[in-house]
Amino acid sequence: MGDVGEMTTQTFVCATENETRNLGRRIGQNLRSGSLVSLTGPLGAGKTVIAKGIAQALNITEPIVSPTYTLVQEYEGDMALHHLDLYRINGAEDFEGIGGEELLYEEGVTLIEWSEKIAELLPSHTVYITISINDAQKRHIEVKGIDL
Repeated sequence: MGDVGEMTTQTFVCATENETRNLGRRIGQNLRSGSLVSLTGPLGAGKTVIAKGIAQALNITEPIVSPTYTLVQEYEGDMALHHLDLYRINGAEDFEGIGGEELLYEEGVTLIEWSEKIAELLPSHTVYITISINDAQKRHIEVKGIDL
């Protein structure tokens, strides 16, 4: 392990939804209580698929859905999963205005889709997952802040 500011980046290529979910499961198996996961990527990139894999690793049996209209969805498993979707907020000021900052320090695992909108609020222990899609529709998934 290096300094706190030093983060290893690993890149994975996933050709199918199943491969993407399996990567999420692998990430979930390496999280501990208090983990914060930042998920970024374009619409339809597979952020919620990664979330489903993380939920499987936490033994959450409830179906995982994107919480676009509720801001936060909570699930119980081996650890609680707090799933946030910030697509509809305008930035850090909006997030702080609804008391969102306390959600960054919850017990269990906190997973934030569209977290780039509050980038300046994310603590140093954040795990960053960035998804991009290539011309062949394969997902290139960068994972930073956790060793898999």
